[in-house]
Amino acid sequence: MAGGVNLLGLRSHNAALVLDLLRTAGEAGISRLELAERTGLTPQAVSKITARLRADGLAVEAGRRASTGGKPRTVLRLVPDAGHAVGLHLDRDELRAVLCDLTGAVLAERRSPLDLGAGREAVVEGAAREVEGLLTGAVRVADAVPLLVLGVGVALPGPLDHRHGVLHRVTGFPEWDGFPLRDALARRLGTPVVVDKDTNAAALGLALGGAAEAASASFAYLHLGTGLGAGLVIGGAVHRGARTGAGEFGHQVVQLDGPPCHCGDRGCIEALCLAAVARGDMAEAARVLGAGAANLAGLLDIDLVLLGGRTVAAHPEPFVDGVGAVLDARARREGSTGGVPVRVAPGGARGVAEGAAQLLLAPLFGRAED
Repeated sequence: MAGGVNLLGLRSHNAALVLDLLRTAGEAGISRLELAERTGLTPQAVSKITARLRADGLAVEAGRRASTGGKPRTVLRLVPDAGHAVGLHLDRDELRAVLCDLTGAVLAERRSPLDLGAGREAVVEGAAREVEGLLTGAVRVADAVPLLVLGVGVALPGPLDHRHGVLHRVTGFPEWDGFPLRDALARRLGTPVVVDKDTNAAALGLALGGAAEAASASFAYLHLGTGLGAGLVIGGAVHRGARTGAGEFGHQVVQLDGPPCHCGDRGCIEALCLAAVARGDMAEAARVLGAGAANLAGLLDIDLVLLGGRTVAAHPEPFVDGVGAVLDARARREGSTGGVPVRVAPGGARGVAEGAAQLLLAPLFGRAED
């Protein structure tokens, strides 16, 4: 893995504010005066911060812009390729890895089959090889220019402890219980690793990408693929809970005498939804998913429901319509003027992997939470 300036260790809160504004300004850039106005920092403080960012190779001048008075202002922009992050999505049967620059743009991607039940050591080794292959290919494309890689963000089904990178009883794969995935992969790759649930990673990527239309928005990301889970964003921040247990959406019991679930309970939304999908009854799967979404709407008063995962991607209209119908019916019963909007999440099949990369990038811009 390539090394360089320790970006994660150098950033202060104020520098993160400035970096985030440079990121959102894009190629057009932003002037030091605008940075001072939008951060509340003094012009002198902004000058010191931007000088340091330029020295670190994170920012460059991007020309001049006419001002309302006086001489034209010099504008600065972020250097996207000053740092990179790998996002790794370990699904139950597939691995997807992406290489992103500082803006979150995907520069390279790899996919391969994965058996999460093949054994912990085998999965770690296979994941490490895919990351190494991704980076080797990217270096070749970049004419052998070394990449500064901040680390690897790993997203996979929960439950897990994201602070310590330790897995719990991954539904259907109890052999992972207690495995320190973060430390094992970090030792193998020699780079920082962050681990979180797949749904939390995707929700983080969506929040940073503006999917909620406003930083204060609260939404639920519902992921239906080989399993069913949710990522929750409350007030613009991912809500993980004290033990990373928030969003275990699929294991709501909605039918006391229902079919058994891999979690050991009966009548879980995940078991009912996946059974309907297996029968090819997408309308019933959407109705069950809608019941769970209505529970979330009632508990959290969320603004938006975003649907993702391979099953939704293959049948977007039945799921959007079906979940929306359940939420609309709930709103009518309560006398509300309209239900919670339902849309397919942007990002497609690689949304989780992109969100996993944001586990490394977001702290650099002051956009991460514990």
